[in-house]
Amino acid sequence: MIRYALICDTGHEFESWFPTSASFEAQAKRGFVSCPSCNSSKVERAIMAPNVARTDRGGTPRTQPIEPQAQAADAAPTGAAQPPTQAPVALMGEKEIAFRQMLAALHQHVADNAENVGERFADEALKIHHGESDSRPIYGEATSEDARMLHEEGVEFMPLPRLPGARN
Repeated sequence: MIRYALICDTGHEFESWFPTSASFEAQAKRGFVSCPSCNSSKVERAIMAPNVARTDRGGTPRTQPIEPQAQAADAAPTGAAQPPTQAPVALMGEKEIAFRQMLAALHQHVADNAENVGERFADEALKIHHGESDSRPIYGEATSEDARMLHEEGVEFMPLPRLPGARN
């Protein structure tokens, strides 16, 4: 996964994750990437600089957006060593938190109202589709090949997005 710092045509800055760079390009070209503040779909990547981990400190590499204030502060001479200050960071905005809560409620609804068939999902869904098993709501796990096969067979199903740290 790649985290991009993005900026819309009105200047709002935000971040988003994509499986690949090509995925971002394809989604942005089709207008699927939009600003959470103004809903503009004219979005492009902001300038980012990689932070490379030093092996002698045991750090992990990550990518951070370049902030003009930080560049100016780094270039300015200081008299005494000042401890680094950390700005507050919002991991998720209100819309993202609400969306995550809706996804969690959907997961809970499925768990409360359907039978977990685990890795047997594709087999059980086919049996129900062909009338070999009783019709009932089920959920479980399927590979992308299983999902493709179920789709080709005409089985109606819906993949649920996973929530990080959740029990799914």
